[in-house]
Amino acid sequence: MNLPGRVTVVEVGPRDGLQNEPEPVATPIKIEFVNRLSDTGLSCIEVSSFVSPAWIPQLADATDVYTHIEQKKDVVYPVLVPNERGMERALEAGAKTIAIFNAASETFNQKNINASIAKAFQRLEKVAAVATSENIAIRGYVSCVLGCPYEGAIDPATVGIVARDLFQLGCYEISLGDTIGIGTPLRARRLLDAVTQHIGLDQVAVHFHDTRGQALANVLACLEYGVTTVDASVAGLGGCPYAEGASGNLATEDLVYMLHGMEIETGIDLDLLIAAGRFITKTMGREPASRLGRLPKGRRQPRYTT
Repeated sequence: MNLPGRVTVVEVGPRDGLQNEPEPVATPIKIEFVNRLSDTGLSCIEVSSFVSPAWIPQLADATDVYTHIEQKKDVVYPVLVPNERGMERALEAGAKTIAIFNAASETFNQKNINASIAKAFQRLEKVAAVATSENIAIRGYVSCVLGCPYEGAIDPATVGIVARDLFQLGCYEISLGDTIGIGTPLRARRLLDAVTQHIGLDQVAVHFHDTRGQALANVLACLEYGVTTVDASVAGLGGCPYAEGASGNLATEDLVYMLHGMEIETGIDLDLLIAAGRFITKTMGREPASRLGRLPKGRRQPRYTT
């Protein structure tokens, strides 16, 4: 297999992982959660979203969380920004990196943000202009890249165009999100074929939900293709509040275990990562969705027998 020597893992648990939780998670818990993740060796941790509290009450404390975490100089801390008001709040909080998003599905966009793909880009142009003028880095997301809960299968060519347009707004990286976890390895590779007609492979990240248990297989297919950045959520937290059946993200612990087992460097301490996942799930009164996170410490490393 032709595999990369190192992979960047983007941790999305504090935002994408918690946004769908029905019970409030206390602000001090979120702050400690991010701080624990910062100690693991992760180089990018998405902290929260400056979305309207009316839409996602769980993230209403984005400013308090962002301004009270202990930011390490070698870690990037993006915040999701949906519109100009969100950009204003991000600036007030002192954010240095933002994430913006658009979908490859017209219906999903209407359900999610009450806008067409074109209308959403008009909003994002204003956000990107402000970010560029303030020297703030921009990461991009494309939702529903392999399937939509309303439209079904999505044409990879459409995803490629949306990714291209996000890149032209100034995004340094485009994360391709399988929002409902419908992808398979072959479909993931065909998606990359379409997207890389418009942007370079080194600008591509992948973000798989594990709804049908395909996330790790999809990641492996993308690694063989040449992708070197993968999004994941510790303890398998998360899902999209506007996509029924999007049961959870790929667990960061399981991803890192696989990468290390393939001798791919990440810079991440797996035991500290597992501890962070156990910390946040314990506060919510449940076990980690990650299989690895549920194992006793002495059984986390492989035992080879004949």
